[in-house]
Amino acid sequence: MEIFDSHTHINATEFKNDIPDVIERAKALNVTEMLVISYDDPSTERMLDLVEKYPGIYGAFGCHPESALDYDTNFENKLSEVLAHPKVKALGEIGLDYHCDVPKKVQWKVFERQIELAHELQLPISIHDRDAIADCYAILKKADIAKIGGIMHSFNGDADWAEKFLDLGMELSFSGVVTFGNAKEVKQAALVTPLEHMLVETDAPYLTPMPFRGKINEPAMTRYTLEFLAKERQIAPEKLAQITTANAKKVLKIK
Repeated sequence: MEIFDSHTHINATEFKNDIPDVIERAKALNVTEMLVISYDDPSTERMLDLVEKYPGIYGAFGCHPESALDYDTNFENKLSEVLAHPKVKALGEIGLDYHCDVPKKVQWKVFERQIELAHELQLPISIHDRDAIADCYAILKKADIAKIGGIMHSFNGDADWAEKFLDLGMELSFSGVVTFGNAKEVKQAALVTPLEHMLVETDAPYLTPMPFRGKINEPAMTRYTLEFLAKERQIAPEKLAQITTANAKKVLKIK
């Protein structure tokens, strides 16, 4: 069994002294590939080091909505430079976050510009949505996403929203949130998502799945989210691992 963690931050400072062990613990639970998301200069440097050192690690870089006020010509030039790396496979995470203090209009402008850039570079996007699902959908609906592909990272909508984003051509990635007892709507979304459009992730070091909630998350934990989903969908974990890994590689254009 081989599992692909489609969204992780092992380039975060929490892991800076533990990377070899994190990778080994992931492999021990059959998590053999992952997409590492960067968001600023230090995390991008660490991400690039990781993708060059480990065959099964790929990268993504984008301006997170919390940092939208920092998006300028210099940031975009850096973004384009990093995205030219052959193992950087997506632009993200980008999107909307209404939990933070950045003005909505600034977030919208930066989100829309990065989608334009993704089209120019022919790269898929990884989407962050927090308390902004309707506006996130409205922007993506105008963006012809099916042409480049995209991932709804840690999808947190209900079954109706799942179908709407799927209709746009997005893939839905489920994190440890789906295992939480109070996440019934997310679980319903996972039940209606066609297996050929489902991905799994950790969002490490955050969103640790049950029964380990409260502890630091890491890529190895993707295994528990995958096993939970396999049980809910009444499919063998090995089969779901095969499907979700193939899905991740397809949207990220990994051969």
